[in-house]
Amino acid sequence: MTATETTPAHLATEDRFVPIQTRSERPTSFDPADFGTPTGREVNWRLSDLKRLAPLLVDEETETGAERAIEYGLAELEAAGMLVESTGHDAAPRGEIFRPEDVVSAIAWKRCENALHIRLPEGKVQEEAVIARLHGTGADRHANAHIVVEAMPGSVGTIVLHHSGSARYAQNVEVIVREGARLTLISVQDWQDDAVHASAHQAVVGDGAYLKHMVVSFGGGVVRVNPSMRLAGHRAEGEMFGLSFSDSGQHIESQVFMFHEGVETRGDVLYKGALQGEGARSVWIGDVLIGQDATGTDSYEKNQNLVLTDGARADSIPNLEIQTGDIAGAGHASATGRFDDEQLFYLQSRGIEEEEARRLVVIGFLMEIVQKIGVPEIEERLADAIEEELRRGAGLAPASKAGA
Repeated sequence: MTATETTPAHLATEDRFVPIQTRSERPTSFDPADFGTPTGREVNWRLSDLKRLAPLLVDEETETGAERAIEYGLAELEAAGMLVESTGHDAAPRGEIFRPEDVVSAIAWKRCENALHIRLPEGKVQEEAVIARLHGTGADRHANAHIVVEAMPGSVGTIVLHHSGSARYAQNVEVIVREGARLTLISVQDWQDDAVHASAHQAVVGDGAYLKHMVVSFGGGVVRVNPSMRLAGHRAEGEMFGLSFSDSGQHIESQVFMFHEGVETRGDVLYKGALQGEGARSVWIGDVLIGQDATGTDSYEKNQNLVLTDGARADSIPNLEIQTGDIAGAGHASATGRFDDEQLFYLQSRGIEEEEARRLVVIGFLMEIVQKIGVPEIEERLADAIEEELRRGAGLAPASKAGA
């Protein structure tokens, strides 16, 4: 697919240009040249770390042969019969619903010739989660990827994309949940501290189908995972959960979009983050659009951030746009703050030392998301990672890090 699909980046008037703000009106194109290089003034880039993302903004050839930046561990997918051969940009269903919204996504589309295509067979219930392991082989190595995750009608299953090691990695993830399917997709960013990762996830959910989408980011220097979900079908359901822990110098970002398009759709968005250390940064922008035909919609989005030390910064921007008055309910909320003094006082009044009380508060705050994962291996790894982050913040020696 090479045709350009784009809308004007600006609305012209006689003497000025008005930038597009609404997520649904952003330009899309398969040609990186249509976007140009971000300046940091654009609404979708103004809170990003463009300096460290710079290598992903260049349209040039990347990895070949033995110098591959990403090693793919796909044994579990092969054993489950979920791998489908994908050859070329026009190999269906690649491009069925995916439209690049920024230059990084357009470059990844252009430079990745063959997509990784994961398919849950029609009517099949996959009892155990299946993990695709993507390991970066070096911080100086660069890769572009397009991944298609397709849940066929009536299928049920959980797919985990687990990222580790280090690389400069631009990634598109196209998610298609067909009629009556129930899919859980979990993207875990467990990178080394020097990794740079920018990813665009775009999903569509069909009639009577359900998608649980989760983004879990602990590692990496800069991690920018922007998921969007279109609830297109009648009574389509979607949940979008996120968890992050940003350390000194880390930048973790998610720009989340949920579009209620079908009738009687239900959506829930909950992202939580913790930050500690000088220069720790998190960015969350949440957009919910309830379309003009999306009658009977029930939707809610919330972002909560816990700032553990001075020098850390969390940006949280929820947006809600409603184009019909005939809905069941809609709302949004955002909260960023430090420890709850009442919780700390309660724990300390029962003989718990202050440092332990703080640890318990943080764990309780984040474990709400961890417990929604439903994959014991990943849940255990993340519980350990939370403990390790807290030990680091307290100045204690880190425990050995076991891979997931």
